[in-house]
Amino acid sequence: MDGLDHLADDHQDTVFRDVILLALAGFVAVVIMLLPHLNPPGKADDDSRTPGNIMVELRWPDEIDADIDLWVEAPGDHPVGYSNKGGVVFNLLRDDLGTQADLTGLNYEVSYSRGIPHGAYTINAHLYRNTSKTYPVPVTIVVSVKRTAQESAKQVLSTEIDLFTQGEERTAIRFEMDDKGHVVFGSVHDLPRKLRSKKS
Repeated sequence: MDGLDHLADDHQDTVFRDVILLALAGFVAVVIMLLPHLNPPGKADDDSRTPGNIMVELRWPDEIDADIDLWVEAPGDHPVGYSNKGGVVFNLLRDDLGTQADLTGLNYEVSYSRGIPHGAYTINAHLYRNTSKTYPVPVTIVVSVKRTAQESAKQVLSTEIDLFTQGEERTAIRFEMDDKGHVVFGSVHDLPRKLRSKKS
């Protein structure tokens, strides 16, 4: 009788082990099937993620230790620059001081708009400080527009200017946008217009 009891105990132990192993194998299989869905691959970044509708970028040579300020004015708004970083339409997102407190090595400033109000726009560059004492300082300004959330930002204007003295503020581009977010034909010019000291 003891032999039969012993066989019955062995049989129960074997069944218990088999059930546990099958349950564990099933759990592992479910985890393996779920792994690809736990952290799906992200979508590639592109210009459609640009945080604004109008992007104005200002660049000058990286080897020149100078602080050049971007100033922008949208229709019906006050000028936006280093001393007034936000308006109704534009925000200055990067205020570059040259090599001072700069880990990127890039000489670059950028402003973004919320929306594309129609009317006149002015973009200026101001040479605040030039530690390098290199003159003239060449400056490139690029304007890009993203009209809808679905489309990518597209460059619509660009220009190059030179700044010759510390403290100089120069108008780089003036233009008008229509109500569909297009530059009005024949509206682009660079007639001087001060923005830095203008009161809102």
